[in-house]
Amino acid sequence: MKQTNEPRLKVSIAPGLTLRNPVMTASGTFGYGQEYSSFVDLNQLGAIVVKGLSLAPNPGNPPPRIVETPCGMLNAIGLENVGLNVFVNEKLPFLSQFDTPVIVNIYGKTIDEYALLAEKIDPLNQIAAMEVNISCPNVKAGGVAFGTDPDLAYCVIEAIRKNTGKPLIVKLSPNVTDIVQIARTVTEAGADSISLINTLTGMAIDIHRKKPVLANTIGGLSGPAIKPVALRMVFQVVQSVSIPVIGIGGIMTASDALEFLIAGAQAIQVGTANFINTHATIDIVAGIRNYLVEHHIQDISQLIGSIND
Repeated sequence: MKQTNEPRLKVSIAPGLTLRNPVMTASGTFGYGQEYSSFVDLNQLGAIVVKGLSLAPNPGNPPPRIVETPCGMLNAIGLENVGLNVFVNEKLPFLSQFDTPVIVNIYGKTIDEYALLAEKIDPLNQIAAMEVNISCPNVKAGGVAFGTDPDLAYCVIEAIRKNTGKPLIVKLSPNVTDIVQIARTVTEAGADSISLINTLTGMAIDIHRKKPVLANTIGGLSGPAIKPVALRMVFQVVQSVSIPVIGIGGIMTASDALEFLIAGAQAIQVGTANFINTHATIDIVAGIRNYLVEHHIQDISQLIGSIND
C-alpha cells in the first residue's frame, strides 16, 4: 500500500528550535550562506551554520591550508573569519531574508571571549542559536583545548550559558580519550544539544621537499575517511545524554545521513561534501524523503534511534 501523504521531516534540536528537515550545513564549509545561494535554495535547508566567528576578524593561517587525502581532506584554515561586527552588519542581512534558522558557530581563546561573544549575540533575533566550537586552545591554560579537558569544557559552557537564553549547541572534538565524559560534562554545564564530531588531527608530508604539505604542519581531517569514527561516537553519546545529538563527519549522501539518524542523531550536518557537490545538502534532503516514502515511514521520528543492536 502506497503512502499518500508526504512524510513529516521536522525535527527539534533544542527547546524552541524546530527545523523543517534534519539537514544542516557544517560550519566552515558553507561560508556565510550567500556563497552557495546560487547553487542551493537556502529555504530548503533545515538550518544554516555559518563559519566560526570570533570577536575580532581573523586572517587565519598562511597557505597552503588545504590538501586532499585518500577519502578526505586536511585543512588548517585557522578559523579565518570576518569577525562578529562585520558578520552582523554585512552578512546577516542577506541571511535574514530566508525562512531558515541561522546558527552562528563561535570560538574564543579565553573563557571571557566566549562569554562576551554570547552576550553580544544574545539580543540578535535573526540568530536562532549558537554552536560553540570548544576545539580551540585556551591561551591562559597553556594551549590546552577546551574540548579535551572536562573542567575547561564545563567552565566555558557555564560562562556562555549565563550570558544567553538562546539554544546552545556544543560541538565536540573527537581528539579525546572519552567522548562520553565530555558530552556529559557540557550537558551538565547547560548545553541544549551536542554536535559531533569536529575534525580529527592529522598531517601530510611532501616526500620530494621532505616538508609538511600544510604550512601549519598539522590540520583537521574530514570527509568519508572519518565517518566510521563519527558514527561510533554519535551512537555512544546518544546512549549517554538526554539532550539531542547532531551527527557530523563524512556525510556525503542520503545513505550516510540515514546511518546517523538510525544511530540516534536528531539531525546531521553536511561539510566536506559541499566542496565536491554544491547541492549535496538538497540531494540529501530528497534522499531522506525518498527513503521514508519507500519504507512507509510517515514521520522521521520513527526512524531516529531505530537501530537494532
